[in-house]
Amino acid sequence: MILSVIIVNYRVKHFLELCLHSVQKALRGIDAEVIVVDNDSGDDSVTFLRPLFPAVTFVVNTVNVGFARANNQALQQARGDYVLFLNPDTILPEDIATRCISFLQSTPGIGGLCPRMIDGSGRFLKESRRGFPTPWVAACKLFGLTALFPHSRLFATYYLGHLPAGRSHPSPVLSGACLWISRAALTRVGPFDSDYFMYAEDIDLSYRLEQAGYVNYYFADATIVHFKGESTQKDIRHIRQFYKAMSQFRRKHFNSGLSRVFASGLEAAIWLRAGLGAIGRIGRREPPPPSPRRTWLTGDPAEVKRLRALLPVTGERTLAPDAQHADEIIFCEGEEFSFKKCIAELEVAAPYAEHRQMKFYATGSQSVVGSVSRDGRGEIWVISSSPA
Repeated sequence: MILSVIIVNYRVKHFLELCLHSVQKALRGIDAEVIVVDNDSGDDSVTFLRPLFPAVTFVVNTVNVGFARANNQALQQARGDYVLFLNPDTILPEDIATRCISFLQSTPGIGGLCPRMIDGSGRFLKESRRGFPTPWVAACKLFGLTALFPHSRLFATYYLGHLPAGRSHPSPVLSGACLWISRAALTRVGPFDSDYFMYAEDIDLSYRLEQAGYVNYYFADATIVHFKGESTQKDIRHIRQFYKAMSQFRRKHFNSGLSRVFASGLEAAIWLRAGLGAIGRIGRREPPPPSPRRTWLTGDPAEVKRLRALLPVTGERTLAPDAQHADEIIFCEGEEFSFKKCIAELEVAAPYAEHRQMKFYATGSQSVVGSVSRDGRGEIWVISSSPA
C-alpha cells in the first residue's frame, strides 16, 4: 500500500465530512487507506460519518487521549509506505497526493513535507513553513520582533519570512495539520511524542527528523485550506495548553547549555505571552451576521441549483443579485467544479479584504461549512438530504 491517511477528530463532524469528501477525490487511483480516530467527541461523529464513508476505518476512543497519542494509535495499524497526518478541518485539492508522493520519492534525504496552506478567508498561513524555536528564534517571536520585521533573516526565522512563499524550500518545522512523511523515516526516528497532549508534537517530530540527518520541506506546488483550529476551543484553556506545550518543547530540547538566568527568562516570557493572549480574548466577540444573509452560490451548476432550492426553506438566507452584493459566498464542489478550483477561487476572492464570509459545499454533503475568521468559531449550515 502506498499511502495511509490518518485523521484525529474531536467534535468537528461536519468539517470532517467535507475533509473526507476531498480526501476521497485526492486518493483516486492510489492504493491508500483512511483511518479516523475519534477522541471521544460525544457528538455522534462516528454514527454520522460511518454510513457516509464505508471505506474509512474508524477508531473510537472512550476518552480524549490527546492529538499525539491518537495519531500513534492509528499509526500502529497503518500499512502505507507513506503517511499523511491530516487535520479534520482541511480541504485537499484532487492532485495533492500524486504531487506530494512524487516529491517525497524524488527528493534525496527528505524527512517530511508540508504543503502551502491558506485559511478559510484565503489568507496564506505563515505556519506552513517555520524555523525551530531555538532560544533566539523564540525570543524574537515572543517579544514581537518577528512581527515588526516579518522579512528579516535575523528576526523572522520563526516563520521563515525571508524566503519566498511561492517556491518550495527546506523548512525545519512541519505543520501537523498536513504532514506527509515516509514510513521509513518514522521507523527510524519514532512516532509523535505522546507526552504532548496537543501542540508542539509536530515541532518535536520535525526536530528529531532533522537531528537524524533528514531535511524537511515546505512544498509550494500544492495548496490546501486549513480552517485553523476548528477542533479546539479558542479560549483561555486553549492558550494555556499551547504555551504549556511550547514550554515543554523548550525544556526537552533546549535546556542543557543554557544559563539558568536565560532559561528562566525565556520560560517567563512564554508564560507572559500566554497571559497577554488570554487577556486579549476576554470580552472579544464576533459581530453577529446580518439577517437574512445575502448569499451568492457559485461552482458546479447542479449543486448550485440544489442549494438554491434550499435557501427559501431556512428563512435565514436570501439569494444575492451577484457576488459583489453578497454577505457570504458558497463554493459548490461537483463534477464541473473541483476542490482545487474551490481553493483557487477562494484565494482570488480574498474575502478578508471585504469582511465577506466564505463557505464550502461538496457533492453528497449534509452540510455547508466555513470559517468566519481566524480567531472565531467556524459556521455550519446543516441541510437536508434532498430539497424540500
